[in-house]
Amino acid sequence: GMTFVQVPTTLLAQVDSSVGGKVGVNLPTAKNMVGAFWQPALVIIDTNVLKTLAEREYRAGLGEVVKYGVILDSEFFEYLEQNVDQLLAREDEVLRHVVSRCCRLKADVVENDEREESGLRAVLNYGHTFGHALEAVTGYEQLLHGEAVSIGMVCASRLAERLGRVDESVTTRQRDLLSALGLPVEVPAIDIEVTVDAMQRDKKVAHGKLRFVLPTRIGHVELVGDVPRADVIAAFR
Repeated sequence: GMTFVQVPTTLLAQVDSSVGGKVGVNLPTAKNMVGAFWQPALVIIDTNVLKTLAEREYRAGLGEVVKYGVILDSEFFEYLEQNVDQLLAREDEVLRHVVSRCCRLKADVVENDEREESGLRAVLNYGHTFGHALEAVTGYEQLLHGEAVSIGMVCASRLAERLGRVDESVTTRQRDLLSALGLPVEVPAIDIEVTVDAMQRDKKVAHGKLRFVLPTRIGHVELVGDVPRADVIAAFR
């Protein structure tokens, strides 16, 4: 057996992909299509390395950080709202709290659904169905992953509004926090119909039926199936 030690160096890796043991490669048609589960023996996280990241790269990682608040922890979401300046300044204490909280939240999910069998792990895909489609349709060149997820979360929240699952304030709070953190919240110039076609090819879509992780409030999301295509199209705007 190979001992697998990870030393994640980006914020995105520290809060997200370092936990859960998923290893994947992209195919030309879609992201992360071939992969396996291999749990690391150890993950060593040094938040100091985050100070070496370019501003855009660092901020992109904050997209996944905000995601954890929306899907699992409203108090953590409030903490982020209250510590925007400290986050942007990459203050040690705030970074340590944020990274450890995100790792704890992801570990809680992964421990209960290690191989994505129960559907519980799907909550981690919040903002990702829209986000992956935006990445693909812009040729993986225009948006960093965390930026695409940021826009994707706003779209998903608008979709939840359309379906009567949340009120406008849930979307507004996400939008305001993401904007304050310097993340994009507007959909770039794309062909929406083509983008929705791309979503229907995503690996998380069951038989071409569009399924989304949607909020019911800040701190809780649910998997919603059979979402009408017209509502998805409307959520982009």
